[in-house]
Amino acid sequence: MSRKMRAPDFGKFARQTRRLRIAKPSDQARLELECKVHYAGSPYHKRDPGDFGLTPPSSPRPDKTLCDSSPVRSVKDAIALLREGVRQGLWDDRDVNGFPRTLWCVVDEHVYEARCSNAENGEYHGYPLLKEDAFRLLVIERYAEFWPNDDA
Repeated sequence: MSRKMRAPDFGKFARQTRRLRIAKPSDQARLELECKVHYAGSPYHKRDPGDFGLTPPSSPRPDKTLCDSSPVRSVKDAIALLREGVRQGLWDDRDVNGFPRTLWCVVDEHVYEARCSNAENGEYHGYPLLKEDAFRLLVIERYAEFWPNDDA
């Protein structure tokens, strides 16, 4: 009797369909994208949005993860993570106007997700994935496949 493998239950984290590409993008594709992406930030993912030059939201959303509760403390940190995510090649396999819908970055034990918020300008906002988010493990596994000799 064969047993069917069940997809992981992402629970509350399955609000959007996330699809991590299987093949690592070419060096050229990663270099081209790195030159085009921009960090825009979102005040919903900041405890102190003013530190990022953002206006606090009029109705904060408590369900949003906060990037400034992780090692990301400034716009400079956020830009560096966005660019590192592009270099790592951890992209959604779907794009909008030539920009991946989502990018991921693995640094130490942290996994960050950046979503394209303006495909006309290549703007992304990002946040850390919570340890309870099962998709985080898939990103870490793909990172290990793409970069087997690297310790994130």
